[in-house]
Amino acid sequence: MAELAAELKVSVQTIYDLRSKGRGPRGFRVGTQLRFRKSEIDAWVHRMELADEERHSGGVL
Repeated sequence: MAELAAELKVSVQTIYDLRSKGRGPRGFRVGTQLRFRKSEIDAWVHRMELADEERHSGGVL
C-alpha cells in the first residue's frame, strides 16, 4: 500500500479512502495485508486518466 501511495504521490489514507468509496484499485488480502496486482493498478490508473480526459473535454473524446 505504501509503495502504491508513494508512486502516486498521495497518502496511504487516500488509497484507503478511494477504495472505501469504490473508486480505488481492486485488491486482495493476504492475512491482514492488502495487496494489489500490478495489472490492476495499471488498469485503474488508465481508467482514472480516461475519466479525467472526459471531464476536461466536456464529455467529448
